[in-house]
Amino acid sequence: MKMSEIRELSVEELKRRLSDEEEGLANLRFQLSTSQLESPIKVRTVRRDIARIKTLINLKEAKAPVQPATTEVKKS
Repeated sequence: MKMSEIRELSVEELKRRLSDEEEGLANLRFQLSTSQLESPIKVRTVRRDIARIKTLINLKEAKAPVQPATTEVKKS
């Protein structure tokens, strides 16, 4: 999954995609433990996709309007 595709999704879609990827990771781990998985690299790529999705969820949720820091200047 490309990062450009992930960035276009909304937070709700990202959360749905995250749950799907986590279920897929559980299935891949099961296949890996029973020696049915042809390419163990798939586990690593799914883990990285999950990390990308979680990162974007955190960024989008933290993107609330930030008020600029104002410093008060005391006049002597």
